[in-house]
Amino acid sequence: MAKLIKIRELDLDIPKEAQRIAERMLTDLEKSRRPVLEAVKTSLDNSFYDPKVGYLTPGDKTVKTELNVSSVQKLARVVFMLEIILRNLDIGSVNTKRELYYICKGLIRSETKLRPLDFEGQDESDAIIDFIGDMLRVYREELNCFANDRGGQTYSQQLVVYETMPDGEKATIDLSSLGTSPFMPKNKPQSLKLKAKKKIDFCLVIESEGTAGTLHAMGFTKRNNCILMGAQGVPSNAVRGWCKLIEDELAVPMYFFGDLDAYTLQNIFRTLKAGSAASLIRNADFSAPDVKFLGVLPEDVKRYDLPHYNVKESDPVEARALKKAKDALENDPFFLDRKNKGLADILKWLLSEKIRCEQQSFFSVDARDPIIMEKLILEKIRNKSYV
Repeated sequence: MAKLIKIRELDLDIPKEAQRIAERMLTDLEKSRRPVLEAVKTSLDNSFYDPKVGYLTPGDKTVKTELNVSSVQKLARVVFMLEIILRNLDIGSVNTKRELYYICKGLIRSETKLRPLDFEGQDESDAIIDFIGDMLRVYREELNCFANDRGGQTYSQQLVVYETMPDGEKATIDLSSLGTSPFMPKNKPQSLKLKAKKKIDFCLVIESEGTAGTLHAMGFTKRNNCILMGAQGVPSNAVRGWCKLIEDELAVPMYFFGDLDAYTLQNIFRTLKAGSAASLIRNADFSAPDVKFLGVLPEDVKRYDLPHYNVKESDPVEARALKKAKDALENDPFFLDRKNKGLADILKWLLSEKIRCEQQSFFSVDARDPIIMEKLILEKIRNKSYV
C-alpha cells in the first residue's frame, strides 16, 4: 500500500528548482546517462482520504519519464514550456492554459528548430503544464497559469473583501454596494482577506448560477445574514479556493444545494468538499471540508412530492454516470471512509432507484409563491436536514 507523503514544499523558489532540474538533466547527458523527470502521480490509486484534514492527499506513487526514443519529445516539451513559464514569472506576466498553447504555437512557427515540439492540440500542451506543476509540486497558479480565473458569483449584504494587488496596492470591496452585480473572486485566494460587517449565519452554495441569481433578485440576501454563491457546475479552482477562504476566515456553516444525481454528488460536491485526484497537490487550499450537502436529498423527493426523472440506462451519458457511481463506492477513498457514509448511502440509493431530481424542482412545491425555494432551504437548515 502506498504511503502518505508530504504534499508540497512551502515557499519553493520555483526558478531555482527549475534550474536545478535542468542542470541535473544536462549533467546526465554529459555523462551519457538518461535524464529522468519525476512527478507526483495524480490519480485515484494514489489518493488518500484523511477525515482529520477532510480532503484527498497523495501517496508516494510517482510518474517517471526517462529519456528514450518514445519520450524525447515529452522531455523537450517540458523544457520548452518551463522556459516560457519562467519568463512569465520573471516579468510578472500571467496566462491561461489556452494562451500558453498559442504562445507555444507562435514560437514554434517562428523557429524551424522548434517544429518537432509542435502540439497538435491544446490537450497536449495542457498535459505538459500539469506535469510541470506535479513535478515541482506547486500549484498551477504559482506558475502564473490559470485554467479558469472566475470564482463563484457571490452576493452578500454583510461581506467585505480586502484584496492585495500584484503591485502591492490594496482594494476594498463591500459586496452590499454592488447592486445586482455579483462579486467574482479570482483564483488566488491568498491575496484576499475577509471581514463580516455583522454576524453571518451561513454560506449557501448553489450548483446553478442562474438559480443563485434568482434567489438574490428575490431578496434572499436582504432577508438573511448570509453569503450566497452560484458555483456554475463542477467547481473551478477559483470557486474551491474561495469556499476554502470563507471557511477558514469566517468559520460560518456552509451548505451546498444542487441536483440529486450521481454526477452532482461525485463530480461537483465531492470536488468542492474534498478536491479531486487530478489536483492532489492543490486540495489543501482548494477544498471546503466542512461543507454540508443540503440537497436535494432522497427524503426531499417524497416529503415535498418533487417532480423527478427516471435515469435511462440506455442513455450512454446516464449509464456512464451510474457506472462511475458504482466504481466510486468500490474504489474512491472519500466514499469508502465511514465519515462519509451518509453520502455513500445517497449514491447507493441513486443506483437502486435510478432517478434524478433537479434543484429547481423545489419551485413546484408552491408554484404561486415566488420565494418558496428560500422558505424550504431555510426550513431544511433549521431542521438540520442535510448530510
